[in-house]
Amino acid sequence: MYQARIKNVLSNMEKMGIRQMLICDFESIYYLTGYYNQPMERLFALYLNADGNHKFFLNKLFPMPDSDIEKIWFTDTDDYVKILAENVDGTCDMGVDKLLPARFLLPLMGHNPECRYILASDCVDDARACKDEAEQALMREVSQINDMAMDAAREFIYEGMTEIELAEFLVGQYQLHGTSAGLPLVAFGKNAADPHHHADGTTLKAGDCIVIDTGSKLQYYNSDMTRTYFCKEVSEEHQKIYNTVLEANLLAESMICPGVPLCELDRAAREHIAAAGYGENFTHRLGHFIGQNVHEQGDVSATSCLIAKPGMIFSIEPGIYIVGDVGVRIEDLVLVTEDGCELLNRLEKELTLVG
Repeated sequence: MYQARIKNVLSNMEKMGIRQMLICDFESIYYLTGYYNQPMERLFALYLNADGNHKFFLNKLFPMPDSDIEKIWFTDTDDYVKILAENVDGTCDMGVDKLLPARFLLPLMGHNPECRYILASDCVDDARACKDEAEQALMREVSQINDMAMDAAREFIYEGMTEIELAEFLVGQYQLHGTSAGLPLVAFGKNAADPHHHADGTTLKAGDCIVIDTGSKLQYYNSDMTRTYFCKEVSEEHQKIYNTVLEANLLAESMICPGVPLCELDRAAREHIAAAGYGENFTHRLGHFIGQNVHEQGDVSATSCLIAKPGMIFSIEPGIYIVGDVGVRIEDLVLVTEDGCELLNRLEKELTLVG
């Protein structure tokens, strides 16, 4: 599995015209090797070379990787950037990823001044964008857990509860299912007009909308979904807003298949919302890619140049936000298949009254 992933990255490097690359994104390193390590401020790098002479650069504080890749060890007191410079080709172009800190890159440039450094994150990010079977299985499993947690939360909601109470309930549900999660986004009433509202002590009242944007992590892979409910009753205007968002969500999902420009999905959802009179109230992109990061490289937006390919997993999450009044967002994760797409979230989306 890891050899195939590295081979894919090497192929992307060849297309970019580079023979060597330095990767410092620890999640990309895990993706390519199965070795997980969060180095904090210390140097941690995977070096890939077209000739197959790959290397780990590792501090002796780190555990031993279970890998056949050559290991170059150093300590905090060593000149580890010099060690790095001496173990790469200082005479030809070097691809670097977007997370290589300047405190390492600038001294490396000083040690190997003949080398030209090229931002080459796309070599790895493009490979990570299309999930293989093992990754797809994890994303299905963690998304199923998300459905179950959201379903339990829907049943738990009651008038008079606080946003924090509901958020903490969800964290407990993830723990029951063996996944980890931070405090999710929960917003009642007018708070929901802020797409990134942090749960607070606001209490739920009849007629309030309830936006829950939540997810958890399983074996380093994330889920993400949003559902919007209403407490006990819903006004005619709020019902119209909800149905407009739901229609935009279903429309975009119905269009997904290999070869479709992702900007077209955003366009269709945005035009539908605009036609209902809420165009200026859809204030964000339609979706984002997801995997080891909740927001991975790549998005579903008006400016995206990406074309849908089998294995891609991204969100579809249109929303309408009326400041001082209401917010509605409906989000699913979708997996692009050979002939369409698979919804990773199965929890129903019809307008639902709770509490």
